[in-house]
Amino acid sequence: MRIGVIGCGTIARAAVEGIIHDGHEITVSNRSAHHSSSLAEAYENVHIADNQEVVDASDVLFLGLMAEVAPDVLGSLTFREGQVAITFMAGASLEEADAMVRPARATAIMMPFPGIAEGGTPIMMYGDADIVADIFGARNSIFPVQNGDEMAAYLSAQAVLSPVARMVGDAADWLGDRVSDKTQGEAFLRELVASNLSAIACEPLIEALNAPGGYNQRLRLHMEAQGMTRALKDGLTKMA
Repeated sequence: MRIGVIGCGTIARAAVEGIIHDGHEITVSNRSAHHSSSLAEAYENVHIADNQEVVDASDVLFLGLMAEVAPDVLGSLTFREGQVAITFMAGASLEEADAMVRPARATAIMMPFPGIAEGGTPIMMYGDADIVADIFGARNSIFPVQNGDEMAAYLSAQAVLSPVARMVGDAADWLGDRVSDKTQGEAFLRELVASNLSAIACEPLIEALNAPGGYNQRLRLHMEAQGMTRALKDGLTKMA
């Protein structure tokens, strides 16, 4: 495909790196010049251009802009019929993105995570699942949702990633003060959490780790008593 990227920040860069060896010709905007130039220097099939040249050179567009600047940036560009846009903008709905790129069409909204650069990451998306699967599905898991309201709920719920990382990081710091190799300790904890949660649904895993008086049960009950569950659900509700 001829793919163009408008707004090449950290997430858009990761998305490009995840598909870089699939034979696409990719043109990235000179916004966020650090990411654009690094990609162009590293890969022969990546080229830098201004925003209008990105549009002109592409059949599929990734919109990686911040939502608050998107109307001004996209409003100054001329799109053409037949072009398709996939938006990464969390602060703008698919319908809003679609209105910004007419007569092109924004047909899908997806929220990549940094791990998309390596593959093996979940992709929540709304809209045309086929084009997202065609571009990203070989290495990642696609989770289509039914409408914009579901997408908003997924966007709120995915924010659990940062608190989980914080909790694992804090446990790694605690462990690091008590063992000889702090780096190994964090690697162990990260793999422990990732492998078990990827293999077993949450409730069966909690039950399997619910041995009376065991380490996992004791820590979970302590944290629940401190308001962990209430604080999490209150935070999600405020964002929704």
